[in-house]
Amino acid sequence: MHPGRQLGVLGLVFVVLYLLVFFAGGAKGSFTDRLEPKLGLDLVGGTQATYIASQQGAPPTQEAMETARQIIESRVNALGVSEAEVVIQGNNTIVVSLAGEADDQLKDLSQAANMRFRLLTGTTIDVSAAALNPAAPSPAVSASAGAAPAASGSAAPSAAASGEAPAVTSQPSAPTGGQGGGAPAPSTEPSAAPSATPEASAPAPAAAPAADPSQKNATKEELLASAKKKVGDKVWAQAEKLTAPVDLSTDAEAGLPYKAFAQLTGAEVNALTPAMQFNVPTISCSQLDARPNGAIDDVNAEVVACYQGGAKVKLDKAKVVGDDIKEASPQLDQTQNQWVVSLDFTSEGQTKWTELTRTAFNATSTDPCFVAVQSLYGTADHCAVAVVLDKSILSAPQIQGVLSGQSQITGDFTAASAKELADQLNFGAIPVTFEAGPAQTVSATLGLQQLEAGLLAAAIGMGLVAIYAFFYYRLLGSVIFLSLGLSALLTFGALVFLGRTLGYTLTLAGIAGFIVSLGVAADSFVIYFERLKDEIHEGRTPRSAVPRAWHRARRTIISANTITILCAVVLYIVSIGAVQGFAFALGLSTVLDLVVVFLFRHPIMTMLASTKAFLSPRVSGLGRVLRNRTDVKEA
Repeated sequence: MHPGRQLGVLGLVFVVLYLLVFFAGGAKGSFTDRLEPKLGLDLVGGTQATYIASQQGAPPTQEAMETARQIIESRVNALGVSEAEVVIQGNNTIVVSLAGEADDQLKDLSQAANMRFRLLTGTTIDVSAAALNPAAPSPAVSASAGAAPAASGSAAPSAAASGEAPAVTSQPSAPTGGQGGGAPAPSTEPSAAPSATPEASAPAPAAAPAADPSQKNATKEELLASAKKKVGDKVWAQAEKLTAPVDLSTDAEAGLPYKAFAQLTGAEVNALTPAMQFNVPTISCSQLDARPNGAIDDVNAEVVACYQGGAKVKLDKAKVVGDDIKEASPQLDQTQNQWVVSLDFTSEGQTKWTELTRTAFNATSTDPCFVAVQSLYGTADHCAVAVVLDKSILSAPQIQGVLSGQSQITGDFTAASAKELADQLNFGAIPVTFEAGPAQTVSATLGLQQLEAGLLAAAIGMGLVAIYAFFYYRLLGSVIFLSLGLSALLTFGALVFLGRTLGYTLTLAGIAGFIVSLGVAADSFVIYFERLKDEIHEGRTPRSAVPRAWHRARRTIISANTITILCAVVLYIVSIGAVQGFAFALGLSTVLDLVVVFLFRHPIMTMLASTKAFLSPRVSGLGRVLRNRTDVKEA
């Protein structure tokens, strides 16, 4: 064999690993900062967020809460191996704990992620500010292609967008003879986008009234009674008779009778009929956005929502929902160099989606959906389908053809936001609506004390092992010491890189896994060295005994480590939380120990076998075996 080559490969592994540690995976800061592993909640503290189920009427069932917990936990795990704790407290609260400053990661975990595809049937701009102040100029709408701001919402792209409106498009598919060899499905990008921006002199819309805590668990009947009391019977009856949005262009003061509607809370507005929400001019987008979670989730009802904060839109019943999506995946569109979310529908969902796009595509210019698109975009070719996630409209593109294949949600996505939306769709919608409860910082004082005690115990144990190894094996003890050191360096570099790229979090349980793996590594030394003594005792020279001992011990070492790895894999799959972190650490360190066994321990022993020190009983550690062999020769 050529031990120099194996040692060279090991050196290359170290170089590549630490180049990744220092320069890849978003490494930043000083070299010291880049060597810091991602520590867990028990070591550095973290954030604990509380989500309280919104009880509109009956409280959630235990089954619904457990389903919600599992979905939230899946979303957390999709962020990386973070060992987050997701537990149910009481009958309506879920508590999520993450290490470090995790506000950005926690804020969207409880979003329901209810995807709805609805035909757009009506639109009007938000004139609430003008209705309350007739003396000020009213907002105006100017249609300009591609000028829509980025979609808002928890799973939508950030508002700092390039200005391109998100759209649903159909990916081209190869023509087949069964379909007559048709052309690829056309895209559904909107031909024009809204710019519902008020004139510079127009007043800004008023903020929604603050939520009333007493309305949190109020029924719809109680909320309607409260709203009617604020508005008054006469104005209420007048609002119920509206069949279209109040036109302020001919009478600037036509909205003043409805001034009291501006005082309704989001919960009270949610209790109104969709027609009243849409037609009353003083109900603003800020009030619609303040409605409780799940306000427009009903698939069998028409709903009203705001698009880009400047237009109130009326939407038809949901013909396609998130459950009709078989798989969602983030992809980088090479043609436009932007991230998209690709949608594969179930067989039934594809039928629904095709029928919905056929309805939109075949609509005539007199249909309400066609008129709505004309009003929204300034020009219209076909009707539009709104892509709605929870309370937010991600996009409302015109349908340019009947879509019968895979589709995409496009927009100003980043890799992270595209993955987040895809994960939410894949894991399913949460069956319970939540409101964010109090968040608090968790101290790591107790964990740090335990860490210090654990590291001290580990150092004492390793020191005793080193003393015993040098006393019993002498020169071979240095091989043990160097092997363990190299394994430790490989493991440390791996956990730093994995923490930065995959979110692996080092906790006390993980440290325990690493320490246990040292015992597995020590066992492999005993197997190899004792096998070497047996070979020399049988009359072979140390130089010939080394490869023979390796050949006979190798199978046992591989078998023992394989069993440990399999146990770690099984434990990781069937467990959660800290136990899962222990299993991951044990499996990782065992794999890296095998790397050191093959690329360092065996070649270094081959090199030592040709030295004079290795042949000395006092230096090598083979001791009595070499002396007995010498005595046999002399006899």
